[in-house]
Amino acid sequence: MKIGCKGKCPDPEFRNEKPSIFTAFNTLYMQILKVQDRNQSREFIQVNVDILGRLPGYIQPLDKDIDQVFDPEKNKAFRHGEAARWILKDEDGRLLGRIAAFVNKRYKTRGDEFPVGGIGFFDCINDQDAADRLFDVARHWLLQRGMGAMDGPINFGERDAWWGLVTEGFHEPLYRMNFNAPYYQALFENYGFRVFFEQICFGMDPKKPFSRKLMERHTQVAADPSFRAAHIVKKKLDLYAGYFTEVYNKAWAGHGGMKQLKIEQVKHLFHQMKPFMEERLIWFAYHNDQPIAMFVNIPDLNQWFKYLNGKFGLLQKLKFLWLVKTKKNKKFIGLVFGIIPEYQGKGIDSFMIAETGKMVLTLPYTEYEMQWVGDFNPKMINMVRTMADTFMSRKLKTYRYIFDRTLEFKRHPVL
Repeated sequence: MKIGCKGKCPDPEFRNEKPSIFTAFNTLYMQILKVQDRNQSREFIQVNVDILGRLPGYIQPLDKDIDQVFDPEKNKAFRHGEAARWILKDEDGRLLGRIAAFVNKRYKTRGDEFPVGGIGFFDCINDQDAADRLFDVARHWLLQRGMGAMDGPINFGERDAWWGLVTEGFHEPLYRMNFNAPYYQALFENYGFRVFFEQICFGMDPKKPFSRKLMERHTQVAADPSFRAAHIVKKKLDLYAGYFTEVYNKAWAGHGGMKQLKIEQVKHLFHQMKPFMEERLIWFAYHNDQPIAMFVNIPDLNQWFKYLNGKFGLLQKLKFLWLVKTKKNKKFIGLVFGIIPEYQGKGIDSFMIAETGKMVLTLPYTEYEMQWVGDFNPKMINMVRTMADTFMSRKLKTYRYIFDRTLEFKRHPVL
């Protein structure tokens, strides 16, 4: 399957090769190849490096993290769906782009009137024809499987990784966060994608005082001895895994397609996190000793992973452990913040944030960034804005393309 390059040809600024190779690009051809073997899997990963590798702020994702998404033995999403990948090459075999498409029966948004598939892991040179070819092959694959629309760029799995297109804040990505060139937005929107929802990340100086309003609410809750907050203890990880599962399933499961977690899943996750987990950054709030809320933060792993060039074999693992012990990490990130419904709106958020903040003042961290909050969750956005002197650190967008172009487009419903 080949097409010629028409219109605007790729900008050498976004290729990890010498600019001179583009002088005759109009005469070259492109071909789409489905990823079917190990060599093509490596090329799928290399596309990202070739196209984005020289951009300021780029951190190469770990190869293993990408491979696991497409490994049926490691990604449980395959129990309810399937995935396919493609790479785009020119006539001389140079890598020009990539894309993946997914079908997941559990991927649903309230109000959807048709089944929705997904695309992700999109990278492309700055050429609309090349991007259109990638979008087309994914769209046709999804149509053949009965989908009525495609969302992207998204993950084949949970929303906590590889979700959304960066449109503001093109600085170093957080661990397992998408990173792309600014021109990607035009490639999506020129094809016909529309914004399904925006994803807002917030940053703050963790050494600055919290707002007066937050501290007043904290004082009110702290005055009641039946409430308390405390950080975890690594020696009791299984206990806290149980608390996490309980709060998560009550606070989050069912929202935006998020599924119930099982205790064994969380235990496994916690033990994986243990080598880099900072126990003083992970907090639970309790009422009469029953967990009612959680605030999970970890050091930004990309501040260490950026020295590994995408590899995580034995030598890199040893280097990682050495970096964790010897290289100070001044940035930490917010992963999960949840309160079970019956305690929402009662100041528990302020109570737990302030208690965590007092501990952070004793730690070496000087930067903080929260994982994204969807614009469909205005309550959470308002809560974040009352924490302290927060600012929007970056913005991502999740797009939707409806296959029947006569149907009405609807944004993600507000929670």
